[in-house]
Amino acid sequence: MSDDTSGRGCSRRGALKSLGGMGTAAALGGLAAGEGAAAERPAAEEPRPASAQEEIAERVRATPLVDTHEHLPDEEVRLRGEGVCCDDWAVLFSHYLDSDLVVAGMPPGARDQLLSAGPDPLEKWRLLAPYWPAVRNTGYGRAVQVALRELYGIEELSEAVIPALQQAYEALRKPGMYQKVLVEAAGIESCQVNCLWRPYRESRQPTLLMQDISFLGLHLGPEIDVFAGPAGKEVRDLADWHGVIDWWFDTYARYAVAVKSQGAYRRGLDHDDVPAERAEPAFRKVLAQEPLLAAEQKDLEDHLFWYCVRRATEHGLPVKLHLGYYAGENYMPLGRVERNVAQASDLCRLSPDTRFVFMHIAYPCWQELLAVAKHYANAYVDMCWAWIIDPVSSKEFLKRFLVTAPSNKILPFGGDYIPVEPVLGHARLARQGIARALVELVEEGWLSPRDALELVEPILRGNARALFRLEEKERNLSAAPWR
Repeated sequence: MSDDTSGRGCSRRGALKSLGGMGTAAALGGLAAGEGAAAERPAAEEPRPASAQEEIAERVRATPLVDTHEHLPDEEVRLRGEGVCCDDWAVLFSHYLDSDLVVAGMPPGARDQLLSAGPDPLEKWRLLAPYWPAVRNTGYGRAVQVALRELYGIEELSEAVIPALQQAYEALRKPGMYQKVLVEAAGIESCQVNCLWRPYRESRQPTLLMQDISFLGLHLGPEIDVFAGPAGKEVRDLADWHGVIDWWFDTYARYAVAVKSQGAYRRGLDHDDVPAERAEPAFRKVLAQEPLLAAEQKDLEDHLFWYCVRRATEHGLPVKLHLGYYAGENYMPLGRVERNVAQASDLCRLSPDTRFVFMHIAYPCWQELLAVAKHYANAYVDMCWAWIIDPVSSKEFLKRFLVTAPSNKILPFGGDYIPVEPVLGHARLARQGIARALVELVEEGWLSPRDALELVEPILRGNARALFRLEEKERNLSAAPWR
């Protein structure tokens, strides 16, 4: 992610199964010409055999997606107006696109007003209008445009359509909203959610909103009150904290699809294998609320990182790690980002039995990540978020991946959103990019049409189902005690 919310918490029109209505032109030609409404064939004309390009586009369009990364609150939470910054049409602009707006010149105070519960819908449009032309064609902007059109019937955003947009927003925000947006409109089979509010969420839609165990606060900080309270454990020393970690894994590993940390927002991935006896003095300082030296802090974080990774590996859970670009604006330390991939390769070498999932194509360092995925058997790449950061580079990354690394190590989509509506737009961009990547590889002679067609199902859903053992998790979740 995304993963840094910066305190902002953040179908009446063609909601058909498996993206029905998004034709070949949309998958290949994209979002320019009415999102792919195919011209009608005269009645007397004989149907032509589909070209290889059309077959690839149609198969990409029709194949369900496994969405491997979201931050969605449960639907019941969203319907109460919670888990997002505001409960009106402006919520679509609250996650990611708000950063493009600020970078385009919108004052932070105006952004805060746009995303607050205060101004009326028309006043919010007047805040947005000066900056919308500058951001509408970024990946973030395109995803929102798709959602506006497909979910609310809004072809062009303007002051005149705001009352109708607000009315349509309220009409969609009803029970069944997630089914309409994710399954019927976006063709998503299941999502994997990294909850930003608790280590593991016992979702009421457990097989649609599958969950990671967030171990960020187990190894950074650590966040003793957040984790020890639900476990019912008193923490007096490092061994007690190990017991808290064990409780989270023992309780939820059979239901979780993976574990996740976005620790790279706060530090590098240079985690040394520090023994408990060296980390113990630093942990005692944490308990006593005493300040730690930088070296002590690193020793403790490194020790706890590997303790968590080993517990995940024992339970057969892949370890998802943020790499690359930072959410937000005006604070990313690019030097640290550039070191991420080299440090990721060290993790693979140090723990060959752990399956590491490196997220967001490590953007902008995606060429180096190709080398990691090709060299290490335990390195997987997740393209979550990438299609809306830089859709053209993401298409190029997928092309190069498929002729460089084993194709069973790529996960092509995660919407990475808090509000559900733009997930639809992101999924459209991803399908367009996947289809284009495969078609270009055929046109350039790197793949045969048959090769390209045979890659579609594994890429869109098969790889994720195998890596995260989704058939087993679906069985476990169907019998979860909190359903």
